[in-house]
Amino acid sequence: MNTILIKSASVVNEGQISVNDVLIKDGFIAKIAPAITEPGAHEINAEGLHLFPGMIDDQVHFREPGLTHKADIFSESMAAVAGGITSYMEMPNTVPNTLTQELLADKYQIASEMSLANYSFFMGASNTNIDEVLKTDPANVCGIKVFMGSSTGNMLVDNEKVLENIFREAPMLVATHCEDEHTIQTNLALYKEKYGDHITIDMHPLIRSAEACYISSSMAVELAKKYGTRLHILHISTAREIALFDSITPLKDKRITAEACVHHLWFDDRDYATKGNWIKWNPAVKTAGDRDAILKAVLDGHIDVIATDHAPHTIEEKEQPYLQAPSGGPLVQHALSALLELYHQSKITLEKIAEKTAHNVATCFNIDKRGFIREGYWADLVLVNLHDPVTVTRNNVFYKCGWSPFEGQTFQSEITHTFVSGNLAYQKGKFMTNETGKRLAFNR
Repeated sequence: MNTILIKSASVVNEGQISVNDVLIKDGFIAKIAPAITEPGAHEINAEGLHLFPGMIDDQVHFREPGLTHKADIFSESMAAVAGGITSYMEMPNTVPNTLTQELLADKYQIASEMSLANYSFFMGASNTNIDEVLKTDPANVCGIKVFMGSSTGNMLVDNEKVLENIFREAPMLVATHCEDEHTIQTNLALYKEKYGDHITIDMHPLIRSAEACYISSSMAVELAKKYGTRLHILHISTAREIALFDSITPLKDKRITAEACVHHLWFDDRDYATKGNWIKWNPAVKTAGDRDAILKAVLDGHIDVIATDHAPHTIEEKEQPYLQAPSGGPLVQHALSALLELYHQSKITLEKIAEKTAHNVATCFNIDKRGFIREGYWADLVLVNLHDPVTVTRNNVFYKCGWSPFEGQTFQSEITHTFVSGNLAYQKGKFMTNETGKRLAFNR
């Protein structure tokens, strides 16, 4: 199916919505016009449907290698494609941690054989691998990931000299998880002294506090300003952190950018009463005031992109008591659906969703020929029916872990078709697995 003609779609792209046909040839968008005729093309009638650029998720944990009882690249890329995510950037805290160029190459090899979506992988930084980090090729790797807070294995970077070296020498974008470990451990010790092993999930945002986030984020911003680093701070979870970022335009001129995640835009600390460990994330879901401030910052440009931080764990792991239950949850299948629900609630426009999930991600990471619906660009596209409700149940999730924090939620919109590099990869519950996604390239 090298030639596909999408007819009469409401195209959501670059601040506008217009009804157009879109012709796909050999993986690329060949033509966009009100009326296209192409003999022999496979036609898809998109009248009444909205066509978005595929979501580019700049933060996922697909758990391969080493943690494949929770997830793997095939299963999670399949769920991502069902959710309208056509490209992803995966994190290095797998087992083993992605701390050498050889281990990084191994992940790319797995994805080339198994990923239904387009892919890139972050190179991981530790206190001891600066030489390996500096070998990373900016043209074909999305970035360097620095955990300025606890993580799996040997990935906490808490040596100030090492941090300075990374920020000074990094040849490319540095993405950071910002939570101050000393503050978290001090808070945890106080709660253990008071409650012993009976700490409950509602205390999570008090232990992994707003102060812990701000201390670490402000340090990262200070270092980036000192050394001119291209810094991208992940999963902003507090109102206080927003003041660290500018809303300057154009985006391509910003050296310090920020990401919001779907769960921090949707849930707040009142939801712990019903959701419990299912919404235990790091950084923690915090107050309704934090949630609302993050959405405002997304809309006014202080926060530049929206992502998922998809990080699945098994049901058995999440059902453990608070102190044993791991942080993270599966989100890629329902991220776009949740954002479209915010549209139905008049909290965000369709144009802004396209901007924050596709256009701006491509711009922030200098991704080559993706993130926009333009002639000559890769055909990474998603068709959505805004008025076909779907209720999330354990029977209709594609995650390997088999659950979703959105269980019981009815979304007003259905993702009907997903095109990955011109391939119709998903259509109404069915997957076409004959093609894999492409490795992302970067104009750096």
